[in-house]
Amino acid sequence: MVCGLASIEAGDIRWNDQSIHQQRESYLQDLCYLGHLNALQESMTVIENLMFSAALGGIAPNASQTRDVLARFGLRGRSHQLVRHLSQGQKRRVALTRLALSPARLWVLDEPYVAMDEAGIQMLADLIATHLSQGGLTVLTSHQRVPVGNIPAQTLELTAA
Repeated sequence: MVCGLASIEAGDIRWNDQSIHQQRESYLQDLCYLGHLNALQESMTVIENLMFSAALGGIAPNASQTRDVLARFGLRGRSHQLVRHLSQGQKRRVALTRLALSPARLWVLDEPYVAMDEAGIQMLADLIATHLSQGGLTVLTSHQRVPVGNIPAQTLELTAA
């Protein structure tokens, strides 16, 4: 619903004091969604996937930026490797590079810690903390509590009735 992909039964979702449906194009430019699945093309290389997803977001990172992002996500030396040959954790890291390149203020993340090792979890928590400290907003689902820096999180726990 927050991404505008499903209808809401009552109420409204607002961004910058306006309904997201009244400002769909500008809202989507402010949104970076990472679903439960990685949305990677297995027959493409890591760098091809990174560049493709960046282009979809209207971003054209230079070689230095892509090297830095891949290094930050523990993917140095894997840029020309086919995604199908990566572990699930490495695939998740490739998918998460979208966040580091995105200028979006709102990140909606569905289970972003799936298939991540302890170092990956900390790296992502640090990335989210930096995003929040720079005025960004992150909405995420998780089956585990994850620290995101010194900014207090608002938690909504859903349980079966």
